Amino acid sequence: MGETITNVSEYQAIAKQKLPKMAYDYYASGAEDEWTLKENREAFSRILFRPRILIDVSTIDMTTSVLGMKMSMPIMISPTAFQKMAHPEGEYATARAASAAGTVMTLSSWATSSVEEVASTGPGIRFFQLYVYKNRKVVAQLVKRAEKAGFKAIALTVDTPRLGRREADIKNRFVLPPGLTLKNFEGLDLGTMDQANDSGLASYVAGQIDRTLSWKDVKWLQSITTMPILVKGVITAEDARLAVHSGAAGIIVSNHGARQLDYVPATISALEEVVTAAQGRIPVYLDGGVRRGTDVFKALALGASGVFIGRPVVFALAAEGEAGVRNVLRMMREEFELTMALGGCTKLSDITREHIFTEGDRLGRPLPRM
Repeated sequence: MGETITNVSEYQAIAKQKLPKMAYDYYASGAEDEWTLKENREAFSRILFRPRILIDVSTIDMTTSVLGMKMSMPIMISPTAFQKMAHPEGEYATARAASAAGTVMTLSSWATSSVEEVASTGPGIRFFQLYVYKNRKVVAQLVKRAEKAGFKAIALTVDTPRLGRREADIKNRFVLPPGLTLKNFEGLDLGTMDQANDSGLASYVAGQIDRTLSWKDVKWLQSITTMPILVKGVITAEDARLAVHSGAAGIIVSNHGARQLDYVPATISALEEVVTAAQGRIPVYLDGGVRRGTDVFKALALGASGVFIGRPVVFALAAEGEAGVRNVLRMMREEFELTMALGGCTKLSDITREHIFTEGDRLGRPLPRM
C-alpha cells in the first residue's frame, strides 16, 4: 500500500491508479462544467467553528436513531451504482462494512448485486434507492422484493427525470464492463445497457426512466409499501414543504453528487433553507461533499439529522475492497468524535447553530426567502 492512508480523500488517487479510465471517470465526474462538483467541497471550507472550551469531553456519545432505528453514528452510506466495477465484491463488501460499523447502507437500484444478494450478507440496516421506471409493474415488483429482503426504507431519487450531462461518460462512451449487469433488473430484460454514441447510461435512462414522475407518485409509492420514503434530491424550501405535505418520512438534501444540474448550490449551502422549511416535522439528511469529520459536525450544526457519503465508499472499495470501506467509516467516525470533543460537545444534541458561523452570518445575509 505504500504510505498509510490518513484521510478519506486519499483513496481517490489510489482508485484513479487502479481503475480503468471509463470506470474511474464514471465515479469521479460531475455534470458539465463541474462547478457544483467543486462547490460541494469548497462550501464546507467557508463554514468556520465557534468551539466551546473547558467542557468535560471524557466521554462522547455519537449514537443516534434514523427513522426509529439505532445507529452507531450519524454517518451513512449513499447509494452508488455499479460497485462491482470498482471491486469484484462490490455491494457485498460495502454491505458488510456498513453492518460492521453499525450504520446504514443504501443500495442503488442500479447495483451490480441484487437486493436478495445484499440481504444474504447478514444482518444490517439497509435502505433501497429507487428509480421509477416507465413500467410501474417493474417498480412495484422491485419495491416488494426490497421489503421482503428486509430493507427498511426507500430513498426515492427525484432529481433524475433525465440523466445529467456527464461529458467524461460521453467521451468514453460509457457502458457497463463485460460480465456486469444491473442485477435487480436481470430477469426483466432491463439488466443491460447498449453501447451508444454518447453515454450508454444516458440512453438507458432516456429509454426506461419515467419523466412524468411527480408528487402524486410519492402517494402511489406509499400505497404499495409500508417502508418509509425518504425523498432524495430536495434543495429548496418550496420542495421541502411539498415533501412534508406528500407524507415523506424524511428528506435527503442532495444534488446527486453534482452529477445532474450544474450550478445548483452545494448541498451544505442549501441545507439550512430546507431544514427551516421542514420545521422539524421530518428529519433532513445531507448528501454531497462530506469527506471529513468536521463536515459532519457542520451539517449537524445546520440542522441535519445525519449525513450520507458516496464517492469515498467507491474509491475506497476500488483501493482496498471491504477493508477500504471499513477504514473510511472508521476515519470519518474518529474525526467526527475528535471534532465533537474539540468543539465542546459530548452528544449529538449538544451540537447547535452557535457552534459554527457561515459566510451568510459574516455578511449578515438573511436566508433565501422562505
